[in-house]
Amino acid sequence: MTSSCSIPGLNVARSRFPEPEQDLPAGEGEQRLVLAGGCFWCVEAVFLAMDGVNRVESGYAGGSRETANYEAVCTGTTGHAEVIDVHYDPKRVSFGELLRVFFSVAHDPTQLNRQGNDRGTQYRSAVFYETPEQKRVVEAYIHQINKAGVYSEPVVTALEPLEAFYPAEANHQNFAARNPYQPYIMAVAAPKMEKLIDGFSDRLKPEYTEASAGSNSGSNLA
Repeated sequence: MTSSCSIPGLNVARSRFPEPEQDLPAGEGEQRLVLAGGCFWCVEAVFLAMDGVNRVESGYAGGSRETANYEAVCTGTTGHAEVIDVHYDPKRVSFGELLRVFFSVAHDPTQLNRQGNDRGTQYRSAVFYETPEQKRVVEAYIHQINKAGVYSEPVVTALEPLEAFYPAEANHQNFAARNPYQPYIMAVAAPKMEKLIDGFSDRLKPEYTEASAGSNSGSNLA
């Protein structure tokens, strides 16, 4: 990852992003959502803070098992994207609510095969769907965003079937919380966390809303 990132979406207020008109039913038991939005360190940090999210694991999707490692994926030739595997309680946070945060805070969905200075297909914007219902809801929400003119450019997020998820190496898990003052985290993850805390305080775990009082955004990563 490079040391800086331009995130135009951070300047777009939460109120500009419509509530999803379609969503998945709450159902029973834990559900999952696999997302690609650039550096997985930073996207992971955002979703770990959300109430109803039980756990988040960084990893790779879109390529083969043989190339599912950081060194290979960084070449941009494996077909993999850096992704996060979000496991959540649908009775506390819905699929649609997670999508709204993904498109408004976690990354800029109008950048093709890049996020800021991070360039390559491994940094593409994508939702890896497991069911036709997931695909339908994502397509509908992208249509809503484009119709509302939230961004000056159209959303380019790809919808890809989830063939397999491969966990990333241990040193990449929970990276932002373990390294809050690492330059890349301060430049890229911290602004996202600041927008999340300022704009979605009602969707956060209690420890994040409590920590935000009198704290800077970097310390909220921990």
